[in-house]
Amino acid sequence: MIITQTPFRMSFFGGGTDFSGFYNEHGGAVLSTTFDKYCYVTVRHLPKFFEYKTHLTYSKTEQVNSLDEIQHPAIREAMKWLDMHELRLTYESDLPARSGLGTSSSFAVGMLEAFYALKGQYASKRKLADDAIYLERSLCKEAGGIQDQIAASFGGLNRINFSRDGYTVNPIIISPDRKAKLNSRLMLFFTGFSRFSSDIQKTTEKSMKDKTQQLIEMYELVDKAEQVLVDKDKDLDDFGRLLDYTWKLKRGISTGISTGSIDEQYDRGIKAGALGGKLLGAGGGGFLLFYVPEGKKDAVLEAMKDLLYVPFKFENDGTKVIYYGPEDYNR
Repeated sequence: MIITQTPFRMSFFGGGTDFSGFYNEHGGAVLSTTFDKYCYVTVRHLPKFFEYKTHLTYSKTEQVNSLDEIQHPAIREAMKWLDMHELRLTYESDLPARSGLGTSSSFAVGMLEAFYALKGQYASKRKLADDAIYLERSLCKEAGGIQDQIAASFGGLNRINFSRDGYTVNPIIISPDRKAKLNSRLMLFFTGFSRFSSDIQKTTEKSMKDKTQQLIEMYELVDKAEQVLVDKDKDLDDFGRLLDYTWKLKRGISTGISTGSIDEQYDRGIKAGALGGKLLGAGGGGFLLFYVPEGKKDAVLEAMKDLLYVPFKFENDGTKVIYYGPEDYNR
């Protein structure tokens, strides 16, 4: 039996520049972090006592006899690609899917790591990221960028650069005290479920051709935000002000990114004292992140009391196997 633990991510700056249609021409970068909310994938070979050959448990339960019968696209394509058979797979999560935290990519990374471990093979973080990108973007043909798979694999607070030649993951070098202050000033609220990310991403991808200038400006904001974090003489509150600016830019890319309800919730948080924030993920719902300076947290909590508040802490490990129990298996 194998159990993997894979973190979710929150992207602060540069979202949209991780689409190949943009970064192949202009380059791209995101500033993001993983945090202590996870998905767990358990995989083992299914004992030969049942009328079915594969048993899957996620938001649905599937009991099938052939890989082609599997309804979940990522599971079906991954099992075909890696020649996996006669499995019991279970997915559990600390936070709901379709919520803007890269949950589908975290699942893809964790599942692939579990499959490799079950086969007795080591997979590096880069291989897991690359394979998850290939699984979601090529095999499953889902629209979207490539930042989520990389963040989930590597973990930590990073600047991820994209170019025609590939990507690099550069940890943000910041003192533990400054990092703790940043963490303490970020507040996360659940607004409700979004539409499927890939559906929103299709609209966003079409709009991006006409919004190149906004995306270039969002790309440039990654530099400014990174400097705020790494320069101890800069006011950390500028990070929140930049979040407000990048959110307004992002809203202008596609009508599907925000809604009237989300705009109203965001305005409430700002009026209560937040300096900035953004809706995480592709848009349309999910989690609303605010940067709240010292002394304003109670006021923001009161203003957002109709939403679920989710405390969190940054994490640095990325995906990992938390239980490894090798087994004998003969097909």
